[in-house]
Amino acid sequence: MRPRTILLFLLSSLITGCIPASIAPTPAPVSTEESTLTPLPDSQPKDWWHPTAGLTWQWQINGAEIDTSIEADVYDIDLEVDQIIIDELHAKDRKVICYISVGSWEDWRQDKDQFPAEILGNDYEGWPGEKWLDIRQIEKLAPVLRARLDLCKAKGFDAVEPDNMEIYTNDTGFPLTYADQLQFALWLADEAHQRGLAIGQKNAADQVAELVGVYDFAITEDYFYYEEAEAMLPYIEADKPVFAAEYTDMDGNFAAFCERSKQLNFSTILKNRELNAWVEFCK
Repeated sequence: MRPRTILLFLLSSLITGCIPASIAPTPAPVSTEESTLTPLPDSQPKDWWHPTAGLTWQWQINGAEIDTSIEADVYDIDLEVDQIIIDELHAKDRKVICYISVGSWEDWRQDKDQFPAEILGNDYEGWPGEKWLDIRQIEKLAPVLRARLDLCKAKGFDAVEPDNMEIYTNDTGFPLTYADQLQFALWLADEAHQRGLAIGQKNAADQVAELVGVYDFAITEDYFYYEEAEAMLPYIEADKPVFAAEYTDMDGNFAAFCERSKQLNFSTILKNRELNAWVEFCK
């Protein structure tokens, strides 16, 4: 039948309440993978921490022990720190972010042998002992990352920093795409929120538009130095903090960065690249 004839026939069929199966449109198949990996914000519980813009922060991943004496609203520390540190920070009314690497394998981690060999990629240049991960194979990566998130929750952390989620532009050894990284980021947010944990977008400025409605804050490195800070403004506009770090091994003008940071309402600090306890706050 011609298109006009089909249309008239369908309208007549709708009136009589009967459309032959041979003509009725077939619903598009639902992808199980997509429905599993894409979070549904409206159906998620809302009982995790929702930080607001302007909080101060301290970031210490390395060092013999965490210096809990620094005045900051938020501490970002490694998953494997002793429980007593987290408890002490909470006793001081600090919020505590759980640092984990989600895009790289690290040869010093207790769970290093749980990563399937086929998802380990190229060496992470500049970071000895690390290899990139094939984030497309979420079903193989998920057991390890879920166990880490479970531990973050069990130890009482308030949020998660998923380091190395910005991955597709690196020489990983895998043909990763923008879409792969976005799908992985959404999956991470869903898993964190299911556990009552806030989660921060780590760098990945080109995906802010897709993630700002899902993620709870952002963490950036050298964004003032590379003049990319404004890309994170949607977080501030949503009253979500941008925890910004600049590094001492770059030749930028930290005083100038601080002035711009104040204008943008970012939470900016200066750190050594090794991320020990030393910190300089914008004043």
